[in-house]
Amino acid sequence: MSKQVQDAYIVAAARTPIGKAPKGVFRHLRPDDLLVHALRAALGQVPTLDPAAIEDAIVGCAIPEAEQGLNVARIGALLAGLPDTVGGVTVNRFCASGLTALAMAADRIRVGEAEVMIAAGTESMSMVPMMGNRPSMNPRVLADENIGIAYGMGLTAEKVAQQWKVSREAQDAFAMESHRRAIAAQQAGEFADEIAPIEVVTKFPDLATRELAVSTRTVSLDEGPRADTSLEALGRLRPAFASPKDPGGKATGLGSVTAGNSSQTSDGAGALIVASEAAVKRFGLTPLARFVSFSVRGVPPQIMGIGPKEAIPAALARAGIGQDALDWIELNEAFAAQALAVIGDLGLDPAKVNPMGGAIALGHPLGATGAIRAATVVHALRRRQLKYGMVTMCVGTGMGAAGVFERV
Repeated sequence: MSKQVQDAYIVAAARTPIGKAPKGVFRHLRPDDLLVHALRAALGQVPTLDPAAIEDAIVGCAIPEAEQGLNVARIGALLAGLPDTVGGVTVNRFCASGLTALAMAADRIRVGEAEVMIAAGTESMSMVPMMGNRPSMNPRVLADENIGIAYGMGLTAEKVAQQWKVSREAQDAFAMESHRRAIAAQQAGEFADEIAPIEVVTKFPDLATRELAVSTRTVSLDEGPRADTSLEALGRLRPAFASPKDPGGKATGLGSVTAGNSSQTSDGAGALIVASEAAVKRFGLTPLARFVSFSVRGVPPQIMGIGPKEAIPAALARAGIGQDALDWIELNEAFAAQALAVIGDLGLDPAKVNPMGGAIALGHPLGATGAIRAATVVHALRRRQLKYGMVTMCVGTGMGAAGVFERV
């Protein structure tokens, strides 16, 4: 018997601040503990909700091993104090893991299989490196027809910069603007609705007293934005990845992707609570936004950064709206090159893209980013009284993902 499709509403959205990896403020904080903090913060936004009504917790993680392995979703849910009846499953779509978790949670509600769901993401790039602790790639990806799968992310950004003719100057200017917007948003307190400050305790030996000293610090802002960033400083950075080659195969030395115009490696977590209309009424909840649609599309792995240009139109078509209807776009800045290529290819309004800065300034904790940026967009739509927002990102091995949100 078919079930009627129903709307899925985001009723809570919270995140940790984002720490820099591998030597930032959260370098000693476990990713499951980051997740616990985000979960508790989201639950704190809906005090009338009975936690026993939560069906499942779906958590994104790009490298689900070591400290964030062993089904970090279930572990995080239990450590957060949720009832044993709440399930947990960890999903991996690399950088879009957190956004995919949200789409999956919304789908369960849409088809009537759940009334309340948790969607989240967590990642510690300080504790678990980009490729994991023991990468083991299938040798067949090194064959000519599959070689793009093996490309490092920086090399794919260089490929996009070449193909879409994105200059080094344009990339550095984009990076500079990301920091400017992020600093301005921090100073204006615009992240306060979404960030749950977290207390970091550090223990160290005091050589003078020969005792163990304890230092406590409350972190309430993302660690990445830099007020002292300048075009001159960005321009002095050397290309961080392979330099393009001329037709004769000789390196040109003209690589354009640097550490300054790429996203930062980061630690962080985000969590959202999604509910049906019936649950909203039963528990007296106030929806922040409706999760309208989601789409994922594949592109050639060697130009993975262009993925959003395929996913965005698909998500908009499913939402039944045009691109001009979008008031706010969180386009994950994996690299300035790919973000600029997507903006130019689709004709996106730069003023609507990452108004409070993006991953170049704020950081990119891989599998957590989709959930973090979803928290950003739903609170921004409500705060500024806007209607439609989007979270979109490129994904390793050649994908793009996009989700549409509507303020209600």
